[in-house]
Amino acid sequence: MTVDAVGGVWRYAMDLASALKPSGIEVVFAGLGPVPAEEKIAEANRLGTLVWLDAPLDWMEQDEKAVAGVPRLIADLARREAADLLHLNLPSQAAGIETDLPVIVVCHSCVVTWFAAVRSSDVPRDWQWQYRLNSAGFARADSVIAPSGSHAAAMELAYGPIPNLNIVYNSSALDPSNQPKLDIVLAAGRWWDEGKNGAALDTAAKVTRCPVVAAGANYGPKGQYLQFRHADHRGELSHERMMALARQAAIVASPSIYEPFGLAALEAARAGAALVLSDIPTYREIWEDAALFADPHQPKAFADAFNRLAGDPQQRIALGLKAQERSARFSRQAQAAAMCRIYSGTPGHVSSTAAE
Repeated sequence: MTVDAVGGVWRYAMDLASALKPSGIEVVFAGLGPVPAEEKIAEANRLGTLVWLDAPLDWMEQDEKAVAGVPRLIADLARREAADLLHLNLPSQAAGIETDLPVIVVCHSCVVTWFAAVRSSDVPRDWQWQYRLNSAGFARADSVIAPSGSHAAAMELAYGPIPNLNIVYNSSALDPSNQPKLDIVLAAGRWWDEGKNGAALDTAAKVTRCPVVAAGANYGPKGQYLQFRHADHRGELSHERMMALARQAAIVASPSIYEPFGLAALEAARAGAALVLSDIPTYREIWEDAALFADPHQPKAFADAFNRLAGDPQQRIALGLKAQERSARFSRQAQAAAMCRIYSGTPGHVSSTAAE
């Protein structure tokens, strides 16, 4: 299973590997991109075997040649480790890969659908290679997975029909919590990413009655930067500290313009927070009737929702309970069972108790 330590794929991979263990599935993590901190390395080695490859992530590169050798490195590692199946968390990693093993591709996000959602445009000419590699990866895969129906629709709108496309929702390992809440609004994301829409959150914070706390990096790997002037920016936090904050926050917000699933919202719902989310297809699909929705292009709409909940504790508590109830649909067990069905349905399927 390929992983990286830059975005949400790390948490996805760790939680899924943990949930697959009871089915007898052992995971070798093939790491790409910047090397993670020691605590992440230790976590991966508790759940499986971590091998860090000297190879980049496609979305951090400007040149197709930089990632040309990635499929070969993955295939070579799979042979050395006697793997039964490849679970690749970037479509481009499957492009032209030479292996007899079943290939599963998960499209957590991609540059092509990002541009469509965030810039309302096609991919710029110098990034067209991303479209070509992802298309080749989808064609090579025995099964393609999207984390939501909305993202699956966006993928097919961008790339055309994708054979063997499945929807498997993400999950969270966070236990439900009902501890007392603090009167704060919490939001988490890679704020240097324009798609996370941190500028709207910061503008809303200027006229919000309770403190707005933003967790996550605001410096990107290519020099991207977002300055917070009104929100209380806490920087990048460990997963444990982030979960502690999620359990404390009365309100959790996501102003994202582009969100193929939205793990932060799910984790907040597990903690019983009231959700204020962008009115985008993904969030409507998952959280309809269990959140307040706001136009991501209107910071005042977010501020009004924050202030409304801050002034109405009963509504805030009721909304938090609805979100927590909805979050039960997205369990690690359900995700693992769905993945086992897909694994076992591919040629040369991986053996597991769940699959059998």
